[in-house]
Amino acid sequence: MAESATPSPRRGRAGSAGRPGRPAQISREQIVDAALAAPNLDALTMRELAARLEVSHGALYRWVSSRDQLFDLINEVMIERVLPPARAAGQPWRPWLTEVARGMHEAFLAVPGYATRISRPHRHTPNAFGRLRQEVTAAFADDGATGELAEQSWYIFITCLVSWLAVQENPLDLGESSPRFELFLDVLLRGLPARDIQQPDID
Repeated sequence: MAESATPSPRRGRAGSAGRPGRPAQISREQIVDAALAAPNLDALTMRELAARLEVSHGALYRWVSSRDQLFDLINEVMIERVLPPARAAGQPWRPWLTEVARGMHEAFLAVPGYATRISRPHRHTPNAFGRLRQEVTAAFADDGATGELAEQSWYIFITCLVSWLAVQENPLDLGESSPRFELFLDVLLRGLPARDIQQPDID
């Protein structure tokens, strides 16, 4: 369900409120849906997006003032859509994280070019994947990983998964067998959470 049509104050880098004025009759869900429906998300301009939403350029800027903020918003909403209910205390993390990964696989590959874009180095705010990061690191911590190793495990999980999805959009000719996502996911999760490796003594 789309959120209320009245936007919260637009925040800049310092968290300052956006411009005053009559709120645009659009929601964050509508903005994201219009962006994801564009033929080429990577080439979408703010003016084109405003035209798709049938609002003024200024009205859209009350929500997002740049393409960077737009993609932050897209990432936030995409993650909200794929996250299953919060993992209950004591619930095994593996089935929960498997569901997360499958949801990302379906949602990200449904938008041409999306996985490829987020796999490339780019600036984003902590909110973009903040909730997912928090829940995944908590799951690994519950399994006994230290804070630092829980963070490392999150990094391994998200970079491997996003890179795999980007390759699905841009297939590599590495052999006759088609890549199998379920096999990849099983191998990835078997290696998590990360454990410190004992380095051999060198004389």
